Amino acid sequence: MKKVECCSCYKYPLSKDEIGINQKLMDSDIENFFCISCLAEYLECSVEELLDKIEEFKEQGCTLFS
Repeated sequence: MKKVECCSCYKYPLSKDEIGINQKLMDSDIENFFCISCLAEYLECSVEELLDKIEEFKEQGCTLFS
């Protein structure tokens, strides 16, 4: 897996969950990724809401988070 940095704050490297939630909520073919904090700000939601969604997607068996 290639290492990715946040396109907003430049956090490096992003975790697999951070990459997965970007792909799940934005587009699977995106090139610019946000860390969890910047993604929450971009989507106008809380970090906790995103973390809850990640857990929900994991429970559903989404392969982006396995």
